[in-house]
Amino acid sequence: MITGRTPGALAQTNVLANMLFGAISGSGTAAASAMGSIIGPIEKEEGYDPNFSAAANIATAPTGLLIPPSNVMITFSLVSGGTSVAALFMAGYILGILWGLACMLVIFCIAKKRGYRSSAKFTAKEKLNIFLQALPCLLLILIVIGGIIGGIFTATEGSVVAVVYSLLLSLFGYKSIKLKELPQILKESAEMTGIIIFLIGVSSIMSWVMAFTNIPSLVSSGLLAISNNRVVILLMINVLLLIVGTFMDMTPACLIFTPIFLPVCQALGMDTIHFGIMMIFNLCIGTITPPVGTTLFVGVKVGGVKIETVFKQLLIYFAAIFAVLMLVTYIPQLSLWLPSLMGYV
Repeated sequence: MITGRTPGALAQTNVLANMLFGAISGSGTAAASAMGSIIGPIEKEEGYDPNFSAAANIATAPTGLLIPPSNVMITFSLVSGGTSVAALFMAGYILGILWGLACMLVIFCIAKKRGYRSSAKFTAKEKLNIFLQALPCLLLILIVIGGIIGGIFTATEGSVVAVVYSLLLSLFGYKSIKLKELPQILKESAEMTGIIIFLIGVSSIMSWVMAFTNIPSLVSSGLLAISNNRVVILLMINVLLLIVGTFMDMTPACLIFTPIFLPVCQALGMDTIHFGIMMIFNLCIGTITPPVGTTLFVGVKVGGVKIETVFKQLLIYFAAIFAVLMLVTYIPQLSLWLPSLMGYV
């Protein structure tokens, strides 16, 4: 409805849907699974190459990890010593949108070359009905973010509000969940929560050990010994984080490496919010790269394609995303403008 009949309109819709769904769920994997299974078959009917469709879906699924509410931002706030969650949320908006726009530009160029155009047309009445059906879900974002920014509740309390609102909407609004399914849902949630709490506990011990053994200072001294050029050091940190992201999940990576790299960046005069967004952006890329990119594997499975064929098509998206990462790294205003405007910096 929004993308109209632009080249690759369905893939463009996939991008926007991933950004919205990820912002609600806070999970790139869930976004890739849900949107890929819904939009993928429609794209196939329209004559889109399944590998093209899967690549577009996979490349843009992590945008919801940057667009708040985001669990990893709350984790970074905890491990960085109390950085404002609201400020991180505000900073994430622009960067998540930039990631999505960069991928939409890639989709536009490829789709125009291949002649991918949507044949579907919607009347004004149909557009209004679609909007009204989506409105209750979209209100969740306004309720949670508005409540946190307005000081009505904290980020943690906001997550509770989101869960209760989503549960009531699923049970009585869309009726997508039945009461008899709740025990299994609660069980799976408890298992996931237990894993996260365990990781936080273990990483806290590791952070204490690293502080006791002076590892952050040693790493900082080592990097500064290689070069005192801010551009070079930030590039090295980016490369290290990109490598880390390919082998580790976002939460443990954030918990372990924040105490190591944050002092280095602070020594360079880098704002903590800017560093946090840069780090999270890097780790988001790791979710769509092998060997353990969970979003990549979920997107491949949902798209019914092979990883080797999709990965070739992902390379151009990686180039576009990396370009945005460099903008994030070397233009602090991209991360700090909105938090400053809201009075958090």
